[in-house]
Amino acid sequence: MVDVADKAVTRRRAVAEATVRLGSAALRRALRGDLPKGGVFAAARLAGIQAAKRTWELIPLCHPVPLTSIAVDFARRGRERIVITAEARATDRTGVEMEALVAVSIAALTVYDMLKAVERGITISTIRLVEKEGGASGRYLRSSRPRRRGEP
Repeated sequence: MVDVADKAVTRRRAVAEATVRLGSAALRRALRGDLPKGGVFAAARLAGIQAAKRTWELIPLCHPVPLTSIAVDFARRGRERIVITAEARATDRTGVEMEALVAVSIAALTVYDMLKAVERGITISTIRLVEKEGGASGRYLRSSRPRRRGEP
């Protein structure tokens, strides 16, 4: 692990997102919540929160970060996409980007698990950091830089 002992303790915040593409029938079932395993979004939200809190156990060389907040939200985009967003916060010597990224990844996998009986062709894509604040590197905002060729 990187030694962070000499770094200043600052407020840290990170926002990540993942896109889940699924058919309209699966999306309708998810929105209605009439699946054998229960409510898709409630289960995925809890899974994402739990995963964020255990990031240091899942990703080698990550520091255990005492999160002060983790929120996982879902937004419908069009007829076949759901965008999952996670915001992680902490006051620490290291950032919370990995916690936000793990949260959206596990939430997306949970959406897949909850809906795989309805549709097997679900695609998880575009897992990415959207924003971060705190620490020596300051603020990063994805929309503030030009997109590279082929980047969504």
